[in-house]
Order: sequence, then C-alpha cells, then structure tokens
Amino acid sequence: MDQSAKAAGRDGLGRFCFWLHMAVLAFIAGGWALPWHGVLLVYLIFLPLVIGQWRVNRDACVLNNAENWLRHRRWRAPETNAEEGAWLRTLLRRVSGLALSKRQMDLVIYFSMGSFWAVALVRFLRS
Repeated sequence: MDQSAKAAGRDGLGRFCFWLHMAVLAFIAGGWALPWHGVLLVYLIFLPLVIGQWRVNRDACVLNNAENWLRHRRWRAPETNAEEGAWLRTLLRRVSGLALSKRQMDLVIYFSMGSFWAVALVRFLRS
C-alpha cells in the first residue's frame, strides 16, 4: 500500500478513491505529452471541465463528493473528509511536509493547469 494512503488510514473505498484521484492527476499532469491527436483533444476539453466543476462545486472535487455520498449519504462532509476541496494540498502535506495555504495551492494548481493546457493546445495545433 502507498505510504500516503497508509498514513491517512484509508479503507478500501478510500484507497479506491485515492488511486482514482491519482489517475486523474496523472492525466492532468501528463496528458499534454501523449502522442495521439484524439487524446490531446479530449485533454483540451477535460481540463476546462475539471476547473469548471471545481468552480461550480465550491472548489471541491466531485470524486470527494461521491466518496462522501457513499459513506454518509450526503454530498458535503468537510467535518469528516479533510480532503474535500483540498485533496492535492493534503497529499502534498502528507508526502512532503509542505503546508501551503488554500490560496497558494490554488495558484500552483491553476498556473500548472493553464500551462499544461497551453502546451497541449500548441501540440494539438501542430499535429
């Protein structure tokens, strides 16, 4: 089991949600480098949808909400789910000890996603 998942004391559902988040994060961080034109198009659509979903959902990820629903039968449960609206920030803190504020993490996330999206657009237009 992954150290950050073990440290968080995750059960089976928690581990599944963690690894699903990791797969989405891997696609967000590396999808721009994939060589397929169709995948780049999906990527160019996916990133703005992810950002839009966060904005509409009060900066929380629908994956965290789904886990809340499965556990508590309610969409929001920040009192029991510290990762709601802060999955990457809590992961970064657990793995590195670096505790960024919400604003600092938002700057890192949005700058990174904008950069990834721009590189993907250039690659898409050139292919």
